[in-house]
Amino acid sequence: MPAQANTQLDTPSTRGRKRAFSTAALDEASDDGGSAESEHLEWEWIYSSDQSEHGEDDGAGDRKRRKVAGNSKIVGARYGDFECRVGDTVMLKADGSNGTWVAIICDFRDDDAVDGMAANFMWFSTEKEIPNKDKKRKDYYWNELYISPSCDVNPLASIDGKATIMSPEAFRRAYPSGKIPRNSPDYGKTFVCRRGCNTRSTTYTDEFVWEEVYQNGQDVPALLEMVEKGTRPTRRKTRAPSPPAGDTYLPPQTPTKTGRNSATTPKSKRGQRSGGKKLEFTPLATRKLSPSQVQSSPFQIARSRLHVAAVPSSLPCREGEFSLVYSHLEAAITEGTGNCIYISGTPGTGKTATVREVISRLEEGVWLDELDDFIFVEINGMKITDPHQAYSLLWEALKGERASPAQALDLLEREFNNPSPRRIPCVVLMDELDQLVTKNQAVMYNFFNWPTLRHSRLIVLAVANTMDLPERTLSNKISSRLGLTRITFPGYNHEQLMKIIQSRLEGVPGNIVDADAIQFASRKVAAVSGDARRALDICRRAVELAEGDAPGDPMTPSRRAPDKGAPEQSKRGRVTISTIKRAINEATTNPIQQHLRGLPLTSKMLMAALLLRIRRSGLAETTLGETLDELQRVAAFGARPPPGMAQILPGLAKGSQAVGRRLVGRPMYIHTAALELVATGLINLEAHRADRSSRLRLAIADDEVKMALRDDADLKAMGLSV
Repeated sequence: MPAQANTQLDTPSTRGRKRAFSTAALDEASDDGGSAESEHLEWEWIYSSDQSEHGEDDGAGDRKRRKVAGNSKIVGARYGDFECRVGDTVMLKADGSNGTWVAIICDFRDDDAVDGMAANFMWFSTEKEIPNKDKKRKDYYWNELYISPSCDVNPLASIDGKATIMSPEAFRRAYPSGKIPRNSPDYGKTFVCRRGCNTRSTTYTDEFVWEEVYQNGQDVPALLEMVEKGTRPTRRKTRAPSPPAGDTYLPPQTPTKTGRNSATTPKSKRGQRSGGKKLEFTPLATRKLSPSQVQSSPFQIARSRLHVAAVPSSLPCREGEFSLVYSHLEAAITEGTGNCIYISGTPGTGKTATVREVISRLEEGVWLDELDDFIFVEINGMKITDPHQAYSLLWEALKGERASPAQALDLLEREFNNPSPRRIPCVVLMDELDQLVTKNQAVMYNFFNWPTLRHSRLIVLAVANTMDLPERTLSNKISSRLGLTRITFPGYNHEQLMKIIQSRLEGVPGNIVDADAIQFASRKVAAVSGDARRALDICRRAVELAEGDAPGDPMTPSRRAPDKGAPEQSKRGRVTISTIKRAINEATTNPIQQHLRGLPLTSKMLMAALLLRIRRSGLAETTLGETLDELQRVAAFGARPPPGMAQILPGLAKGSQAVGRRLVGRPMYIHTAALELVATGLINLEAHRADRSSRLRLAIADDEVKMALRDDADLKAMGLSV
């Protein structure tokens, strides 16, 4: 009887496979006495004209087999008393978490380059191996398998015995109770199949009778064609179909405790009453804003579009690189093979943005059923504290399970080294590659080695800022695995930078940025680095400066009559070449000097006095008292003490009359300024106490203080010229 959706599928496990034909089990089956011959059993081919089946002696039989092997077709393989032929359904070994895999032998491969004696298998998939939860069918049986078009080559040593596939009707006739006795030799080896499924696109074929669509080895090509071309989505019902009366077929699966689908939220009954009247709520008062109040200004629109984190509608000037990355990724995903692509270029050349745009286009193809499904995960070396955390991120993306780096590494090794019909391609973007280099380079080696494994289906996009990182930093065994797929992103020239900035500003009202300003900024950046992010930052800062200079909304004309400064006033609120120069000067200014210029006057006075005291004494260290004495002495001879000096340094209220008078006690506000300078890391003060005897010294270079305060007008008026 078809069952409702089950959270646990009872697939054959190792405890159920009592007669599993593993290598050790086949040795025991071939010779119960444990003779020396059983220890040296090897797989051997069965040809279409093999004469050994007719009881010939070993010497003559070996010679005849070698003679006919060149003109005969391989139809099977033998390991002791166990034989398997083309068209047989067999079980393959899997790790403990995956149970048993079932497949059909399509053909045999002699002297495979990797696996030696191998075979090509067409896989069956269980309900658990369908990744798309939204498209899963809800009427599966506890031992139902779906035939899939996934095929790959595996060694004969992975065969773990034969399996039996039948239709639900045949299973009902063989097992009327719907269960297989544990003591039966078919326990854990018998399955039902009534549909085909493409696990990548999660599309199903129409229901069929297994005995009618498949009977022997000659039906393998027709079966494969049916699953590949007949994978049309069938209309799924919300509930499983009810079986006919009297049908005692397979027992239903164990329902969940809640009896509800966990993906939907049940409706609350708290608002219902016995009389049928619903609970009424008084709506809260709302205030509507007019469109003019919420409309953004042209400056806000320009700043948001020029931000480096803004996602543009297109990526200009990177069409060639986009096409290369897209073609490589699409081919690897379609073919189900692994690949490693090394992308290099200076910062700000669009490497990561291009890859993300390619992934976005590929995901659109998946939604339109034009491309097979894939998994995408981004690992940024700057965002993880330990390179080994990349293992945990990759495992969580593949399985949705968290694990420590050591556990994740072990699980990934088993995952990529074993075949799996349910595995879908995984694209890994390893950004800031140079941050993932470890001492023994194990992380880089594993991520570049896994794509070379046959069953991994792993595609690695390694992004770095230097072209020669593999040869300069990585060992030969790692750089050789990068292959020949390398894409270089050159720096932008000024024309490309202009096109990028103009595309961001397209549609901004008010025309607040001059074309000459864009060209000037593009040429300045292209001459240094060609970094598009730096060009966008400069233009964005220029828009902020222009917004601060604007008298009002640039869309509203001024009501005042033009005066003599009209030509200059007309440029206010617009980004011109002079505005770009101001933005560039701010971007190239030392941040320490910029911070010093923004200090309060008291802090500037203390820094200038400390610098003058160090120059006078010739010692890098002094005391707070000596610094205050230096400040008093210099300020007393100032031509014009600034307003409020009486509060800062008592005794200087009358300017030159205070000459020769010594400051008594602790000056007001000076101790607060000293502690603030200590907190910002500009000076070092003993025990963080503003006492006269506390030792004091600069925490930055004295040239930084000189460059920042040498043009300060207030300090010059006080005589504190540095």
